[in-house]
Amino acid sequence: MKSYGTEQIRNVGFFGHGGSGKTSLAEAFLFTTGVITRLGKVPEGNTVSDYLPEEIKQKVSISTSTIPVEWKDVKINVLDTPGYSDFIGEVMSALRVVETGVLVLDGVAGIEVQAEIIWDIMKHQGLPRAVIINKLDRENSGFDKVVDQLRTAYPDVRFVPLLLPVGQEASFAGVVDVVKNQAYYYENNGSGKFSVKDVPADLATDVEMARDTLAEAASEADDEILMKYLEGEALDDAELAKILKGAVEQNMIVPVLAASAVKNIGMAHILDFLAESAVAPKVSEEKAALVFKTLADPYVGKMSFFRVYGGTFKADTMNYNATRQTEEKMGQPFYLRGKTQDPATAIVAGDIAVVAKMQEIGTGDTLCAKDKQIQLDGIAFPNPNFSVAIAPKTKGDEDKLGNALTRLVEEDPTIKVAKNAETKETLLYGIGETHLDILSEKLNRKFGIGVNMFEPRVPYRETIRKSVKVEGKHKKQSGGHGQYGHVWIQFDPNPEAEFEFKEQVFGGSVPKNFFPAVEKGLREALAEGILAGYPVTGIKATLVDGSYHSVDSSEMAFKLAAILAFKKGAEQANPILLEPIVEVTVRVPEAFMGDVIGDLNSKRGRVLGMDAEGRYQIIRAQAPESEMMRYAIDLKALTQGRGSFTTSFLQYEEVPQRMTEAVINSLKDKKKE
Repeated sequence: MKSYGTEQIRNVGFFGHGGSGKTSLAEAFLFTTGVITRLGKVPEGNTVSDYLPEEIKQKVSISTSTIPVEWKDVKINVLDTPGYSDFIGEVMSALRVVETGVLVLDGVAGIEVQAEIIWDIMKHQGLPRAVIINKLDRENSGFDKVVDQLRTAYPDVRFVPLLLPVGQEASFAGVVDVVKNQAYYYENNGSGKFSVKDVPADLATDVEMARDTLAEAASEADDEILMKYLEGEALDDAELAKILKGAVEQNMIVPVLAASAVKNIGMAHILDFLAESAVAPKVSEEKAALVFKTLADPYVGKMSFFRVYGGTFKADTMNYNATRQTEEKMGQPFYLRGKTQDPATAIVAGDIAVVAKMQEIGTGDTLCAKDKQIQLDGIAFPNPNFSVAIAPKTKGDEDKLGNALTRLVEEDPTIKVAKNAETKETLLYGIGETHLDILSEKLNRKFGIGVNMFEPRVPYRETIRKSVKVEGKHKKQSGGHGQYGHVWIQFDPNPEAEFEFKEQVFGGSVPKNFFPAVEKGLREALAEGILAGYPVTGIKATLVDGSYHSVDSSEMAFKLAAILAFKKGAEQANPILLEPIVEVTVRVPEAFMGDVIGDLNSKRGRVLGMDAEGRYQIIRAQAPESEMMRYAIDLKALTQGRGSFTTSFLQYEEVPQRMTEAVINSLKDKKKE
């Protein structure tokens, strides 16, 4: 690949719902620009973009691929992103480094859930956008139908059709370029070759309306054009072409382009649009680059994808990591097209490249010059809130699994690993079930570790509701010195603290040197309650009396006596089970609010209030953690994937009496397994 200056680079992201044809578009770009000689197909698992074994197996994109193409002396860096919500982290990283976001819509299905979600994010970021309506060769597809959907859904946006379809469904044969006022009829063999003809008469009115909309938008930013427009003069093709790029960059319009990737219709003219009208990179005065993606490759090693914002990055040069405050030498950078590497001598401002085996950098880090440090904004990744407990299938692989999970966390910031100190389980957090299933496959393929994933145990606790005074005596005689420890302990409920130990011994019935042993025994006993073996909390223990033997008493004997007293006292003090309660914040479109509130109520939730946020409602509630284990799946089903939520631990509360026995029996059964 030849060298390009910043002004010749376009960074473009393909975004949209799964199955809308983003990967097929990237493949058609590669074919049209001569990189490949045969169009791959997603169902056949032979596209350049979807090359990971998991992608080939699942027949969906799970990772963002970089697809650089060259067209008319411009380098277009296409980032092909996944379309399924479980891999939204890949979308967020791509959105951070592109100047133009292309929303790809299915010409049959129109605006689907993930497209809505990503559109809202792009709008919030102020990212210039375009829309490609793909699959217009399919039955029941309709360009006008989807444009009407867009205008209804987003009435504040000027959608301007710039590439109109010639024909529809099976008769879709080409496109009309509104700015150039020409029709292009593509050969029906997927070659991408086309012939130039006049605009068909039935499209003349549509072309004129689109040109008027473009001229109206442009006139707002250019006084000379405004005067011409107000005087009723038509803008010529050259003037429209000149103002189009500015109108896109300033978000005055959103161009809409017709296409069929699998038939290779419209590709050359979409490439023309991106080369001529997509936004060029903005350049920082200081040398700086952002690492936006990390990939753990079993053969190449750790690969860091970076976007340069200022200066030039070359091999064998030292770079300062402003995020981690470390310095490291950069190896040979290269362009990555799918899985194919193309070595590069220098990566200029605006360009996107990859470097391997830099150990001290991670996703979101800023690289810069040490003497002129700069910190770029990082990437806002969603918080993973669907969890499973994970364990290796082979005993002895715990350390190996831990190292592998660390590598995967480097690669994917939307996963999190934690150890639950109470249940002793390793918890793996992700965006959803499919996300974690893919991670299981990666663990097996990349690291040779088979794992079992199962629903985590809820970290219940136990406490008491009644005050009792009990005796604990440990006495053993087996020749020589025996063992003797004897205590009377008062147990009281103490909601204000997990555990409090005091002594009120009079007359030396228990010598002071044995007090620590009594406390130690009680703390050990608290680790396993009598109802279901969960830790005990909210207890005050007061040593009030006891006795000792001048020869046979020892710290161990008093420790064991305290344990016996605890077990006896816990049985008599009305033991109850406590469950963790979490605060829940749910963000849903207003249309789904009733269903979501009803579902929260069915989960023993308490809805505390609601607040409006544009088209969304924010629901604040509290609910038992046990009821929220699969809430990521439930909410997705209730809201067609449009809802999101966060949780945080609040407090422990008593399990309702009607449920206690069933919960305890279930917990005992699980512990036996």
